[in-house]
Amino acid sequence: MNFRVNTAFKDLKPVRRSKLRLFAGRRYFTWKRYLNWYTQGTKQARIRTVEVLPYVNMRHETPLLRSLRNVDMQLQYNKITNLKLAIAKLDGLIVRPGETFSYWRSIGKPTKRKGYTEGMVLHYGKFYSGVGGGLCQLSNLIYWITLHTPLTVTERHRHSYDVFPDEKRTQPFGSGATCSYNYLDLQVRNNTECTYQLKLWLDDTNLYGEWRCKEEPLYHYEVYEANHAIRLEPWGGYVRSNSIWRTKVTRTGEVADDEHVTDNYALMMYSPLLHTESIVKNVEKSEE
Repeated sequence: MNFRVNTAFKDLKPVRRSKLRLFAGRRYFTWKRYLNWYTQGTKQARIRTVEVLPYVNMRHETPLLRSLRNVDMQLQYNKITNLKLAIAKLDGLIVRPGETFSYWRSIGKPTKRKGYTEGMVLHYGKFYSGVGGGLCQLSNLIYWITLHTPLTVTERHRHSYDVFPDEKRTQPFGSGATCSYNYLDLQVRNNTECTYQLKLWLDDTNLYGEWRCKEEPLYHYEVYEANHAIRLEPWGGYVRSNSIWRTKVTRTGEVADDEHVTDNYALMMYSPLLHTESIVKNVEKSEE
């Protein structure tokens, strides 16, 4: 892990915007998305089936509950309710060749009338309660398992804030996908010749997800990070960055490809583990 003063990096210093500006911007992008949905002509994945496709391409699970300081645990229990409602719209979804899966077009708008409750929402690096809160855990999971398949992510939005330290982190920093109805969407297109199916479910402790397919996969994917760094900004904050890559491996273990997936950068909402003296030493070493 490198700590160094940033001299040529995007300035992520938070910008204070008025409530009116935030309200107007949200409405603008929401209606822009609606217009895009009805004019783009993309072939949408809409069919769900209880019949399960035979081959698992990728499977992953994440814990439902996490103890967070100064955050009401009831918001996380409410999140489970929200996840169940969203999963009911996605589980078993078939994505045929040429079709695109849209997270929000499939789920719809989360409202109280539909049974969604007040869950935890991350906004500008702080926790709030909001109807439908917690659904980012589902979009994070779907994005992660998609990176391990031949499916193509056509829209994904990175998290702008790095909220949690790396303790118990099992995936690289920046391997999730934030969501906000409806303008921050996650979209996945099937550019292969094989049909895929999204399977999602819960038990008492975890959220589970799978991409399944009709034919046995020819490859598996190993996702990793590169160029990880934490940069001290002139205004006093820290920005964390990395690149996500994935290696395409054949059934016999041969590397078929190594491709860049995306670059991430986020404002850290906690202090780095190293003290100032250690940061300075690392800066000096990097200049030698």
